[in-house]
This record gives sequence, structure tokens and C-alpha cells, in this order.
Amino acid sequence: MRCAMSKYRLKFEKLGRAVWISHLDTMETWRRAFRRADVTLRHSEGFNPHPLMSIALPLSVGQESVCELLDFDTTHPIERAETVRRLNDALPEGFRALDITIAAKKCALIKWVAVEGVLDYAELPDVPTLTEPFRGAALPIVKKTKRGETTLDLIACTRRVKCSTDGVTVTLRALVSAQEPTVNPALLLDALTVKPLSAKFRRVELYDANENVFE
Repeated sequence: MRCAMSKYRLKFEKLGRAVWISHLDTMETWRRAFRRADVTLRHSEGFNPHPLMSIALPLSVGQESVCELLDFDTTHPIERAETVRRLNDALPEGFRALDITIAAKKCALIKWVAVEGVLDYAELPDVPTLTEPFRGAALPIVKKTKRGETTLDLIACTRRVKCSTDGVTVTLRALVSAQEPTVNPALLLDALTVKPLSAKFRRVELYDANENVFE
């Protein structure tokens, strides 16, 4: 589909070994992919121009995602479906372009991120009781930042925290605050009644303040 606008939003996956690629290197990966796909990005003006592209919520190293959003501007309208195909031909293992839409809403409206974590236990715990701390009135936890430490209330910063099991593994699902404050899902582990040996998290969807899917 051809569109007269030049401001687009790309939804993409970052899986497998690609999770160990930093945010800056992820941006460089996309710059190269656009160039190889023959998509001319619009650049900023000034002494040091740079491509007009940005990722809505930079992903922590080690996390997978099937719902990353990248906004970009082009110098000319593009064929969106064809551009998705060409980008996928140009991308390395672990990255996959899913869809391109018009960037109609500001990413600042993203409030919640749906996450899934596979938890590793030496012995299967009493799964129904793992999330009991999230049923209280408040759940303060210390978050480390570049400026030091701050205390967050995980009750206020999370929704729908739930653990389930298939008899072998434990899966933690939750909505966590995406912005102001940003909650890394790893913080949820410290609040569980039994802490896992390790965990692997994946972003699965983005939502606005009303818990509607953000696109």
C-alpha cells in the first residue's frame, strides 16, 4: 500500500541470540537494514545530521520481544508490505520486521508492557502462592538507577500478576509500567515468595493507560 505520508511505525521481533545486542547496536542494525533495503531515511538538520528513527521503549539486554516499535521518517512514500519483505531480507538472525503502519499516536502514550517470564526452579514451588505479595495494599521494592536507588510500589506499577505451571516449568505473566516509572520485569522476581534460580523474560504486547493495545 502506498501512502503520501513519510512518518511510519515498524513493529518487529528481537529473539534468540539477538537479545544480547545492545540498544545502540540495535539502532545501527536497523540503519544498515534500511540502507540495504533501499529505504532512504530522512535526516535531521544541523552540523551533525542523523537518521530520523527511534525505538519507543529500549529493550534491556537479555530480554526477548515480539512487539518492539520503531518510528522512522522517509524522504519519499514507501510500499509498506514490500518494505517489510525487503527489510527481512536484509536483517540478521533474531530480528524480524512484522508490520509497518502510519505513526499516528505518540509513543509517550504507552503505559503498560505485557511480559512473560519462564522461571527456573530446582524444585517446583507451590505456584498459587508465589504471587501472594502482589495481593496486598502496597509492595515497596528498591530499584537501582544511574542516579542511585529509589523505592517503587510494585502494586501501583503492575497489573494482572499471575504464575502458572505445566507441571515442569513456571510461567510468570504481568503488565508492568512502561514509563514514569519504567519497571524491569526482573524486579518482580524479588517480590515472589520463592525466588527462582533464573528467569528469561519476553515482551509480548504494549498497552495504553486504558489497557488497550497500542499500535
